[in-house]
Amino acid sequence: MMRTVSTRDVTSGTSAPLGATVLPGGVNFSVFSKHAVLLELLLFDDENATQPTRIIPLAADKCRTYHYWHVFVPDLRPGQVYAYRAHGPFDPDRGLWFDPERVLLDPYGLAVAVPKAYDRWAAARPGDNLAVAMKSVVADPNRYDWQGDLPLARPFVETVIYELHVGGFTRHPSSGVATEKRGTYAGVIEKIPYLKDLGVTAVELLPVFQFDAQDCPPGKTNYWGYAPVSFFAPHRAYSSQESSLAVLDEFRDMVKALHRAGLEVVLDVVFNHTTEGGRTGPTLCYRGLANDVYYILEKDKSRYADYTGCGNTLNANQSIVRRLIQDSLRYWVSQMHVDGFRFDLASILSRDEEGRLLPNPPVLWDIESDPLLAGTKLIAEAWDAAGLYQVGSFIGDRWQEWNGRFRDDVRRFLKGDNGSVSGVAARILGSPDIYGHEEREVEQSINFVTCHDGFTLNDLVSYDRKHNEANGENDRDGSEGNLSWNCGVEGPTEDPMVEALRNRQVKNFFALELLSAGAPMLLMGDEVRRTQRGNNNAYCQDSDISWFDWSLLERHGDIHRFVKALNRFRHRPDVVAEMTAPSLNQLLRRAPIEWHGVALKHPDWSDHSHSLAFTLRSLRYRLLLHGMLNAYWEPLTFELPPVSAEQGWRRWIDTTIEAPDDICPWESAPVVSQPTYDVQPRSVVILVLALEGPRSLGSFPLMEQFPPSTESQSIVA
Repeated sequence: MMRTVSTRDVTSGTSAPLGATVLPGGVNFSVFSKHAVLLELLLFDDENATQPTRIIPLAADKCRTYHYWHVFVPDLRPGQVYAYRAHGPFDPDRGLWFDPERVLLDPYGLAVAVPKAYDRWAAARPGDNLAVAMKSVVADPNRYDWQGDLPLARPFVETVIYELHVGGFTRHPSSGVATEKRGTYAGVIEKIPYLKDLGVTAVELLPVFQFDAQDCPPGKTNYWGYAPVSFFAPHRAYSSQESSLAVLDEFRDMVKALHRAGLEVVLDVVFNHTTEGGRTGPTLCYRGLANDVYYILEKDKSRYADYTGCGNTLNANQSIVRRLIQDSLRYWVSQMHVDGFRFDLASILSRDEEGRLLPNPPVLWDIESDPLLAGTKLIAEAWDAAGLYQVGSFIGDRWQEWNGRFRDDVRRFLKGDNGSVSGVAARILGSPDIYGHEEREVEQSINFVTCHDGFTLNDLVSYDRKHNEANGENDRDGSEGNLSWNCGVEGPTEDPMVEALRNRQVKNFFALELLSAGAPMLLMGDEVRRTQRGNNNAYCQDSDISWFDWSLLERHGDIHRFVKALNRFRHRPDVVAEMTAPSLNQLLRRAPIEWHGVALKHPDWSDHSHSLAFTLRSLRYRLLLHGMLNAYWEPLTFELPPVSAEQGWRRWIDTTIEAPDDICPWESAPVVSQPTYDVQPRSVVILVLALEGPRSLGSFPLMEQFPPSTESQSIVA
C-alpha cells in the first residue's frame, strides 16, 4: 500500500507533557515507547477516514528523548484525528509485540474517535487495520467555561451513593427522555430531579473511560464498560452529539448540573487491566507501544499474568504506569471536576511487577498523598480475581472500602440462615470487627447489599439460582453463590402472598442498609424493584434486561417512598454526626447500645437464633431508637423498654404494614402503649422516642452488650 510521508514544517517538539498538547501555532505530540526503533504519527481528515492524509516519521536521532518520542506539528487544531504506528522487534519471548501494521491509540489521548466500521478483531488478525481502527482526537481541555464550578467535597458522613449506569439509566423508552438523549450524559441531566428527590447525594458512574463495546461474546455488547482502552477519554457512545469533541463538553455539562443540584460524581475506574486481553487479543494501544512495561508478564514473557479474569493485568507499580494512573486521576479531578473514584479490583494495585503483594504499594501511596487529590473520595474494591482479599486491611489512611462482608452477612440473616445474628449485629455497627483496629471514621465501610455485579435486589428475593442463558454461555458464567431466596416461587409470580413477602424483604434490606453505621450505596433501580430476570452477570446485556424501566416507579411506588423516607432520616441534623466526625471506636464509646432478644437484655447469639433487638440513642442525644429484627418464619413477641406514660414509643417503621403506614413521619407516628410488640415473620420494626437532652431510658439505663465473638460495642442512629 502506498503511503504519503511528510515532514514539512514539523519540528522535534518536546517530551513533556505526554499526549497531544495544543500550543500557540500547533500541537505537540509525545508518547512513551522504550524498545521502538521508529514511530509514525498518522493524521486523518476525520474519524471515518480509511487512509491518513499525512504520515510523519519520528526518527530516533531527532524526535526521541530517553524513551519518549515527540514532535511539534504546526497549524493543527482541536478536533484533529491522529494515531501512531510503532516499529520495533516482534519478540513475544521477550514480551515485545511491535507490529507496524497496527494503528495505535495515544495512551494520553483526551478523546477517541470510533469509526462506523470499527472492528476490534481486525487488530488481532494479520494485515493492516487502518480503515477500521479507533483513533485519538486532539482536544484542548481548557476550552470550557465551568462558571465557577468545583468538586463539592461533601463529607462521607453525609453521603448516600447511587450506583448508576449512564447508558441504562435513560435508555428505556419509558424514561421520558428525548430519543436522541437516551442513554447519554445529557439524559442523566434530565433525571437529576429524580435523583435529588430520592435523597441520594452522589452518583457512582459505572465506567465512563472509553471502552471497547465489542469486548464480549459474538452478537453481544459490552454494556458495563470494564474493558478500558483509554484512561483519559470519556466514552464516546454516551454522547448525544456527533462530534468526537462534543463528548467532553457534554460530560462536563452533566457534572456541572449534578453539582448545582448538590450531587457528587464518583467514577468507577478500571486501572487493573485493559481491553487488549491476553496474547490472542487485539493490539490497540499499550501492547503495541510498550507491552513489557504496561503489563505484568509471566516468567514466560509471551504470556500475561491474569489476576483480573480479563486476560491481562496492568503493571500498576511500574513507574511509567504509576504516572499514567496518577495523571489520569489528576486530569479527571482538575479538568473534569469529578468528586471521587471507586477503584475496580483495587487489590491489583497492591501487586508488584511479578504479581507479589507489596507491603507499601507505591501507586497507592502516590494517590493517597497527592495534594490535588486530597479532597477526593477514594473507594477501594479491596479484592481481586486471583483470591487476594483485603477488606479491613487495604493500605493507606483515607481509603473507604466496599464491604463485601456487609453484603453477605445481611443477606444471610434476612434469608434465615443459621449462625447469622452475630454477623448482622457487627455490620449494623459499622463492622468494628473489621475496621476497629484502624481508628478510622465510621464511613470507612461502604455498605451495600447489591451492585452491578450480581442480582438486583428484586432478583435477590425472587430467584434461588442465576438465569444467565441470555448471555450465550449456557449459563456457565456468573457466580453460583448468591445467598438469595426466592420466597417460595422461582421468578415472576402473580401469587399475592409471595409478592407481599418479597416486598417486605426488599424493605427489610433497605432498612438495614440505610440504618447501619457506614456509608450506604444503592444500586440503580432497586428502589423500584428493577429486575434482570435472574441474570446475575448482565455485563453483555445492553437491552431492557439491564435498563431502568421507569414504569416500575408507579408499580412499586411504595418501595420508592420507603427509600426516600430512609434517606431523609440520614440527612436529619439530629441524626448526622458533627462535621468533625468521630472515629468508629469513638462512636462506639459515645453512642452506647443495648442488645436484646425477645426478652429485654437477653439477646440470643446462638446459631439457631433468627432475631435480634437493640436500643440506642443518637449522637446528639435527641433520639432514642428501639429496633426489632425478626428473620424467623413465625411471629415473635418482643418486650419493649419501659418509658414514662407522657413519652411513649412511636412506631416509625414496620415492614409488614401496607404503605403509607409502613414508614411514618416521626411526629405523627402511632403511639405504642403496650409493653410488648408482635413482630411479624421476616420483618423489621423500628420505634422512636424523641428526647429533650441527655438522659437514660427511664429506669432502664443504656448498657453495652455484644456477643463474645466480636469486638463491637455500639451503634450510631
